Amino acid sequence: MDNKFELTVEENVFLAKKLLVGSIYSSAKIEGVNTTFPETKTILEGVNVPTAKLGDITTILNLRDAWREIFNTINEPLDLEYLLKINSFVSRNESLEWGVLRTGKVGISGTNYVPEIPDKNNAATKIITILSSASSSTEQALDLMLYIMRSQLFWDGNKRTAILSANKYLILNGNGILLVKEEDIAGFNAKLTDFYNTNNPQELKKFLYENCISGIEK
Repeated sequence: MDNKFELTVEENVFLAKKLLVGSIYSSAKIEGVNTTFPETKTILEGVNVPTAKLGDITTILNLRDAWREIFNTINEPLDLEYLLKINSFVSRNESLEWGVLRTGKVGISGTNYVPEIPDKNNAATKIITILSSASSSTEQALDLMLYIMRSQLFWDGNKRTAILSANKYLILNGNGILLVKEEDIAGFNAKLTDFYNTNNPQELKKFLYENCISGIEK
């Protein structure tokens, strides 16, 4: 799996900022947030949307703050501590705890798969292993994203944390932006459920690589 794009970090940050509203809208939509794209944009501009639920607004603003943190720390290494920091923004006031590893059992809707309670040392080592593999940096980003999702490292916000972390790594390596467009969410969810059940990532990785990575054509 080769890199689809080879950009400078500056070019990739520019791209990420251009696609920011779409990225937040997409991640929120995956979580079941019902605001429209114009409503999401209005919320991000600081204007009240009376029809929007408070929980949906919180999800959107938390994603905004997480993206701001990524832009401010784009050159910091991506490790477990960084993932904890991103989750602390994503899940703020939405979870039992945020910015810490999960300490109890959880289930995942639509599947019988039950992830193990994460171990800090094992998780830190796994992240290092993924990001130091011989794969392309794009494939490393996808592998990291799928590891976070299936491991359910956090009480809540695992998919959002995973997508943001993958994007931080893609930007740092100039490989574009990962964004699951609204028309691809159903396909993404179906392949994600299969991945939960089988632990075979290939179909989901292929889907993400072919449909969900955008860049700047030169």
